[in-house]
Amino acid sequence: MTGFRSTERYIASRDLEVAVNAAVALQRPLLVKGEPGTGKTVLAHEVAAALGYPLVEWHVKSTTKAQQGLYEYDAVSRLRDSQLGDPKVADIANYIVRGKLWDAFDADRPQVVLIDEIDKADIEFPNDLLLELDRMQFFVYETRQTVAARHRPVVIITSNNEKELPDAFLRRCFFHYIRFPDRPTMERIVDAHYPGLQSDLAREALNVFFQVREVPGRLANPVWVDDESFDLTYHVRQAALPRPGTDEQLEEFVARRRQKRLAELMGKLEWDPSFDLKTERSRSGK
Repeated sequence: MTGFRSTERYIASRDLEVAVNAAVALQRPLLVKGEPGTGKTVLAHEVAAALGYPLVEWHVKSTTKAQQGLYEYDAVSRLRDSQLGDPKVADIANYIVRGKLWDAFDADRPQVVLIDEIDKADIEFPNDLLLELDRMQFFVYETRQTVAARHRPVVIITSNNEKELPDAFLRRCFFHYIRFPDRPTMERIVDAHYPGLQSDLAREALNVFFQVREVPGRLANPVWVDDESFDLTYHVRQAALPRPGTDEQLEEFVARRRQKRLAELMGKLEWDPSFDLKTERSRSGK
């Protein structure tokens, strides 16, 4: 089994590499926190690819219950079938619906399990998974059977830090916080995803990006941090511009977007559509 390393498509820090490999070696769940858009969810995909394991994804919502990850008993279907005289009602196992963790536990090879955005759920959610994630087994009361992991999975849990997690849960996890990328790291990320992007354009886009992050009073987790918002080609399509045959057209769009974004942040919500890139350059002395 090979360890996890930074790849061409996923730029990981040395600390993150050490955290992932330590969690795998110690057989403990890896709890990853960080700002939205810092690659927490994608990390599970990259770890699965690096280890050669299948990936089981469990995306948590505000209504998700821990029991759903183990199994659910479909009593309604059993009642309906009993009224219709279906003979399968005699075996209650026919109405046990497996959850994501059961699938991972029963697999014939190790799996990578992603429990995504655990902080979205109720505060009791992580508490209800303490023993299951610690011992890698659970009890099915309806069939009186114990389901134990045939191969201990690699569990990666992500959190946007929207709420505090219980201490007892944290003690069972190997924790790592993904810091927001600095300028050199962000340049490597942009180059990995857009290898053909003009260097001057990439530099200008990053200037705008980091300038916006430094504006006092900005939102703690700005919506433009995610991959889609940082995708320049996405913004070109949204602005009804053709995919640029000329770099000047895309460069002008970036300059326009820069003025609009900064104006919004400073409370100047009116955006002058007559903004001219050449005029802006002459004012700035370029």
